[in-house]
Amino acid sequence: MSLSIDPLPDTCRVILLPTEADTTALGARLAGVARAGDCFLLEGAIGAGKSHLARAFIRARLGRMEEVPSPTFTLVQVYEADVEIWHADLYRLTHPDEVWELGLDEAFDNAITLVEWPDRLGAHLPPLALRLRLEPFGEGRRATLSGGREGLLEALADG
Repeated sequence: MSLSIDPLPDTCRVILLPTEADTTALGARLAGVARAGDCFLLEGAIGAGKSHLARAFIRARLGRMEEVPSPTFTLVQVYEADVEIWHADLYRLTHPDEVWELGLDEAFDNAITLVEWPDRLGAHLPPLALRLRLEPFGEGRRATLSGGREGLLEALADG
């Protein structure tokens, strides 16, 4: 399977995901280039594929099939891999300062974080986070990626 990555300015990439398998492949590709301190902000409407992408990322990084529940009610799930992975679903937060009660500030520095509903972070967005917006496109999805640490988008395109 080959993902279609449209060339855009160095700060942005659009990836067409015609099938669910393509979304899974993107999650695996992201997992392959992620490192400690990387934060992925997963944006999109309910049902856009944020949790599916996060599950694919986590399973690929763990190197095994594992139950990966949505953290909708627990708010955060932590996975032990070569680098700790924090999967957060902030949908239920009512104020951005609640982020610190979850311990996300330390995770942003030392772990790989996958954050669904990152708008709930308010001004607490990590400055080098990679924004990944998923939206319907034909029968599949379109992912728009922007930001991230230096070299992250290039590494993704080279992968």
